[in-house]
Amino acid sequence: MNKIAYIGIGIVVVLLLIFIIPKYFNGNVTASGAQISGEIEKVEVYHFHGTHQCYSCKTVGAYAEETVNTYFANELESGKLVFASVNIELPENKALADKYEAKGSSLLIGVYGKDGSFSKQEDSAVWYKIDNKEDYMSYLKGVIEQKFLGN
Repeated sequence: MNKIAYIGIGIVVVLLLIFIIPKYFNGNVTASGAQISGEIEKVEVYHFHGTHQCYSCKTVGAYAEETVNTYFANELESGKLVFASVNIELPENKALADKYEAKGSSLLIGVYGKDGSFSKQEDSAVWYKIDNKEDYMSYLKGVIEQKFLGN
């Protein structure tokens, strides 16, 4: 190799060290590389369901769980992200179901701000994506990343 090639490789390595690698050591970045807003305390993803679930209900929950475990393992471990599958028919889950206003099988996402605020949103788009696991997981990953950004 000539001297110019070595210089080019050196520049690329330096740029990687400066711009890419440090983001993985910052506590405010998800495992997928998305920035977490300093204003967000916690994101909760709940799959609410009844005792008897159909194929679609089970799939929505299974894909949601796989998505958070695949892309947000660090956030789950730190408590910045919570995931649970919640049977709304059980008395011990009544308070949580009431808080989220869950009436049936649904995927709800709650966001807690550091200022004490709380917002929740049902994501009904996931029901249209259960025929394509990769599409489902990519979609939900993006939704959760946006929640961490405060959007």
